[in-house]
Amino acid sequence: MSDSSEGDLFGPDADMATPEPESAPAAATPDPTAPLAERMRPARLDEMVGQDHLVGPGAALRQAIEQGQTPSMILWGPPGCGKTTLARLVAAAGAQRLVTLSAVLAGVKDVRAVVEAAKTRRRNGVGTLLFIDEIHRFNKGQQDALLPHIENGTLTFVGATTENPSFALNSALLSRARVYRMEAVGAAAVEALIERALDDAERGLGGRGLTLDPEERQRLARAADGDARRALNWLETASDLACDGAITGDALRAVMGAQSLAFDRQGDAFYDQISALHKSVRGSDPNAAVYWLARMLDAGCDPDYLGRRLLRMAYEDIGLAAVGLGVRVLAAWQTMERLGRPEGDLALVQAVIELAAAPKSNSAYAALNQARSAIRDTGSAGVPLHLRNAPTELMREEGFGAGYRYDHDEPDGFARGQMYLPEGLEDARFYSPRRDGTERALAERLDRLRGNAGEGPGDDGAP
Repeated sequence: MSDSSEGDLFGPDADMATPEPESAPAAATPDPTAPLAERMRPARLDEMVGQDHLVGPGAALRQAIEQGQTPSMILWGPPGCGKTTLARLVAAAGAQRLVTLSAVLAGVKDVRAVVEAAKTRRRNGVGTLLFIDEIHRFNKGQQDALLPHIENGTLTFVGATTENPSFALNSALLSRARVYRMEAVGAAAVEALIERALDDAERGLGGRGLTLDPEERQRLARAADGDARRALNWLETASDLACDGAITGDALRAVMGAQSLAFDRQGDAFYDQISALHKSVRGSDPNAAVYWLARMLDAGCDPDYLGRRLLRMAYEDIGLAAVGLGVRVLAAWQTMERLGRPEGDLALVQAVIELAAAPKSNSAYAALNQARSAIRDTGSAGVPLHLRNAPTELMREEGFGAGYRYDHDEPDGFARGQMYLPEGLEDARFYSPRRDGTERALAERLDRLRGNAGEGPGDDGAP
């Protein structure tokens, strides 16, 4: 609910039973019974960790916040990086009323209620900052409902998302809000935050005389995997298991359990990591390839998906430079299917090492793309008459098959000078063989045949 002094909170189309969502002022002293992560939430910009590119000294966004002139914005970053905290600090700096909605639970009715209340405040000289968490879960209609009120200044909008805004949000909303990318909090910054929580007697655990060995503090910071909130939640739970004021490694391990790596089967982390795996293979770095494969396997990626991607790499990036490797990758994928995890992991690891270490050729991939480009440019060119079958007398009378030379009857099994491409494409060369691995033999044979045909091939096999 909201303060009674702020007037009617509901628009004419809103459900009168739905109160306006709200939050406490950003700079308010946290409730001592609140979770540690909430109590330690930064109350000023200098307390934020891990986002110096946005709120560090001299950063443009920091200057805008300090001047109370922030635009509507989208905060894009992983969980626990400080998106909600930054929205609160923006509202406090601009002396705005902070209203929060979760896109998981809210709808257009809730947005209308917020807008009507914002109009009332605006008449009284008070601004409104609407913070919508997980804004990517709003559909197009819900996102569009925000547009006129952002544009006319009824409210300042701040949306938080873990998804790439380019794909998750409407272009109309993106054109009215600045996108700021927030990074996962580094281990050193998380460690500093843990130390602050242990020392702070007012908001943290400082009044309890707790100790945590530096080595265990580092281990906790690394295990948090960039999520500051996760680190503080673990620390708070482990503090309740402290023995004579000491938070032990055993207590931390009991609290942390199996570490959950940053990974989302449909989110940015998924596509970023599969991209890193593919590029590591293409870049002939087996160490990086094994690393990213293990990261994805252990984070819960479907092994069948990884098998398909490895098979694609075999034909896209290794190709004719290692003929037969695709068959071995397929066998590794089938082995994984039959053995399951974790026994089948080794089959995929062996395949990815061989893919990364193998010579590379994308000549088949390039040939396909160039042929398709030529087809788009030239349309449905007719098949040359001498290449057409002539099963009937009429077709033979029309010249079908006339002049065709059967290659097996020619010297070297090659009909020198015979053309196989449509008219207008006779000199096209889509396939340019590389000189690595097994493709070298193909390149040399084509050089010899084209040379015999008087075409004088170059180093890439093209005339």
